[in-house]
Amino acid sequence: MPMDVGRVQKEIRDIERDRASGVTIEVQGNSLQKMIGCLKGPSDTPFEGGTFYVNIELDDQYPFVPPKMRFITKVWHPNISSANGAICLDILKDQWSPALTLKTALLSLQALLSSPQPDDPQDAVVARQYLGSLPEYRQTAKQWTDTYAHTQQVVGLEAKVQQIVEMGFEREQAVVALRAAAGDENQAMEILLGA
Repeated sequence: MPMDVGRVQKEIRDIERDRASGVTIEVQGNSLQKMIGCLKGPSDTPFEGGTFYVNIELDDQYPFVPPKMRFITKVWHPNISSANGAICLDILKDQWSPALTLKTALLSLQALLSSPQPDDPQDAVVARQYLGSLPEYRQTAKQWTDTYAHTQQVVGLEAKVQQIVEMGFEREQAVVALRAAAGDENQAMEILLGA
């Protein structure tokens, strides 16, 4: 059964219409199967003020199988791998339902940032710190947010955007990929090429 393109397009429109939710989504290239989601760090958390990018891949079986999601932005969180951005969240695995949407998944990630589940960790080191020294965890998470999730720190963005556009990519794609990669051109190219 091929992916329900009409449904995916509707989900994207719903996200675009609801800017107040704090989540957005950008299609990568010509396929609706590769996207980059963006979510704002929740208030009153160490992630406040940060902008976090998530790689999203849809299987041909979507919405009957969950989207594959991985944080591109580095995050210090018990349920997100500090090494590769893998996410431990039940609705992205066995608790997924076709009634859920991309927006639901992105909002669930935002909620996960607010409410870590250290007893079911993706990153055991972060979970140990969270359980053993909450103030130290919060300080480290805030440092990571300041270092990796503040897009205004992307230096020389315009020149880098121009270089990527000259390689044949759309300007908006280049901007999103560079922001997601915190200005690292090589990582931005990997994102654009779907590596």
